Amino acid sequence: MDNKIELSEIYGENVFSDHVMKERLPKKIYKELRKTIEEGKELDPMVAEVVALEMKQWAIEKGATHFCHWFQPLTGTTAEKHDSFINPQGVGEMLMEFSGKELVKGEPDASSFPSGGLRATFEARGYTAWDVTSPAFIKEASTGAILCIPTAFCSYTGEALDKKTPLLRSMEALSEQSVRLLRLFGNTTSKKVVPSVGPEQEYFLVDQEKALKRKDLIFTGRTLFGSMPPKGQELDDHYFGVIRERIGAFMKDVNVELWKLGVPSKTQHNEVAPAQHEVAVVYEEANIAVDHNQLVMETLKRVATRHGLRCLLHEKPFAGVNGSGKHNNWSIMTDDGINLLDPGITPHENIQFLLVLSCILKAVDIHADILRESASDVGNDFRLGANEAPPAIISVYLGEQLEDVLSQLISTGEATHSKECGVMNTGVKAVPDFQKDATDRNRTSPFAFTGNKFEFRMVGSSDSVASPNIVLNTIVAEAFKEACDILEKADNFDIALHDLIKKYVTDHQRIVFNGNGYSDEWVEEAERRGLPNIKSMVDAIPTLVTEKSVKLFEEFGVYSKAELESRVEIQYEAYSKAVNIEARAMIDIAGKQIIPAVIKYVTNLACSISAVKAAGVTEVTAQTELLSKCSDYLAKAQNALNALKEVTAKAADMEEGRNQAVYYRDDVKKAMDELRLPIDELEMIVDKEAWPMPSYGDLIFEV
Repeated sequence: MDNKIELSEIYGENVFSDHVMKERLPKKIYKELRKTIEEGKELDPMVAEVVALEMKQWAIEKGATHFCHWFQPLTGTTAEKHDSFINPQGVGEMLMEFSGKELVKGEPDASSFPSGGLRATFEARGYTAWDVTSPAFIKEASTGAILCIPTAFCSYTGEALDKKTPLLRSMEALSEQSVRLLRLFGNTTSKKVVPSVGPEQEYFLVDQEKALKRKDLIFTGRTLFGSMPPKGQELDDHYFGVIRERIGAFMKDVNVELWKLGVPSKTQHNEVAPAQHEVAVVYEEANIAVDHNQLVMETLKRVATRHGLRCLLHEKPFAGVNGSGKHNNWSIMTDDGINLLDPGITPHENIQFLLVLSCILKAVDIHADILRESASDVGNDFRLGANEAPPAIISVYLGEQLEDVLSQLISTGEATHSKECGVMNTGVKAVPDFQKDATDRNRTSPFAFTGNKFEFRMVGSSDSVASPNIVLNTIVAEAFKEACDILEKADNFDIALHDLIKKYVTDHQRIVFNGNGYSDEWVEEAERRGLPNIKSMVDAIPTLVTEKSVKLFEEFGVYSKAELESRVEIQYEAYSKAVNIEARAMIDIAGKQIIPAVIKYVTNLACSISAVKAAGVTEVTAQTELLSKCSDYLAKAQNALNALKEVTAKAADMEEGRNQAVYYRDDVKKAMDELRLPIDELEMIVDKEAWPMPSYGDLIFEV
């Protein structure tokens, strides 16, 4: 069978792309639509009608029978309601119709999605509005081919009920302030600046049949019980290892699906933990990158099922091996191709770059708390600060070259040189020498400069990348604005610029750390520097509604105070619900599967001892010791189960909000840990045939 893929033919074939629009739309309509996309010009209803007609025809040619407004509510996933193109015209007759109004506006039930009090059941109206900057696409699934129109989602009264709307607002804020900054340096050609994002997505793959035998994976996406097999990730032999055939076939299909959707899937490899893998996507404008990352996660899960696999996106599906994250690579690009984060060969002479860099240092230092919050979710609490992911302390890694430039500015007020990159000589004549990068990499840093971008490494694998990019865009917009406010009024621009850069790097040098972020010494040093160490999601949530945060987001129109307060309520509720589901799943699994299985095993063991003794054998020390151990752990498990039932019931009766979330974190999770301990010990003792679910070894090594 011919498995050859004609990439040039399939790439973007299911996208109503700029190329498709240029081909199909009348020139005048196309130009008007481009003005809306590029300049934010209001969309003419007549333009929408023509676009809708051509979009419908294109979709029907692709086999689509339905369309949907595809949006990203505050569940963290995507939502869609399918409507057919059919318009009945009498008995047995119909037309295929799709109007400009249907393209531009939809009306889902806003009260059925998380709203944090912005919508009540009797106030159900909400709107989805076409995001013209993100292209429509055809999704091929078991339901058929569906035309998906990326949209924003807001309430009847105008509040954002999604992640897309504030993202677009933050992008506009960053663009406006970045253009102001560029004008200070004589750039009169760049009209727009966009944040460019390239997410790296980590995930686990396990056998579907085995996963379906574990209720914890079904209900929570992670294992709530499980002992480590004799071998884990200790030998580092899985990382970048040869991709097994079954996984390779899966990856091939994932790539084809993504390429058809115009998602620029670039890199694939085995990650550190057994059964863990990664796919990385090339840089795109932030809102498109966010859309595409959602499609990546959906595609991974859908294609996995097709291959008899289960894709786990949870941040910590297995205790004892590394969890999964999502590195958010962020840079700032002009519409004519200038990267504001490119330091050039001699960064000490690139004064525009130094201003941009010093502003970012200031932004991250002042708003470290909300940047940390943007990467918060229940699963990520297992990773951050656990020596497998960045610490919960925000710091910035710059590398030797830029750190040296900043040191010069701080100490003498003048940067006169940049460290040379140097040449890499392997000592092998057959291997050519090559120019080294300007700096090493620090994989322990949460916010690392990696040449011409910053890599925010704290984001959880199951999360949308919208939240961190909303925060990054907004805090940097604020720093740019404050710098421009000063420099635009300066009598002597060069002196004012020099002084401002020195002030920013001096005042905010505490945020720069190039060392080992996993070390205990760094935790102590960070405390001395006064850097926040926010260890859990529950502690991070309140940072959204501090006076500082509200002022920031309201100034740039990204969030209103009411929208921020709603997100606080939603996150407390989401945390409590997630832990409650996990606790109830543990109660169900322990009470109905594991403890009964152990009782049966203990009973058989006791009967065996009696039978051996009856046969005249007096030496049954090994069996008796095993029986005693099992009985001891069994009693501990039953006591822990009863305690978990009690605290879970108490938590469920509490009023929703911070107090309930704190109780789930401090009391319910502690009770969960105490139940897991004896059960994991029992798994190491009880006959494998008697254990009621597949083990870690079965899941992560037998794929």
